[in-house]
Amino acid sequence: MPKSRIRRTTDYTPPTAKIPTNLDSKVWVAPTMLAAFFLGLAWIIAFYVTGGSFPIEAIHNWNLLVGFGFIAGGFAVATQWK
Repeated sequence: MPKSRIRRTTDYTPPTAKIPTNLDSKVWVAPTMLAAFFLGLAWIIAFYVTGGSFPIEAIHNWNLLVGFGFIAGGFAVATQWK
């Protein structure tokens, strides 16, 4: 069986360019995201535990949409996290 050719190039050396430092998230992103997640979860749990009489009794099952809206807002804020 013929022997394969030996590679004549040198080993790979990564470029020496600096990594940009502007990849940091803004300070408000993580707390806002977590607050929206927990607020939405608390809203939904409060609705189920009280049998629909709390947080807003007049909107009945729309309370679920409000809770999931907070959670969706948390996911929307999460897209800003780097």
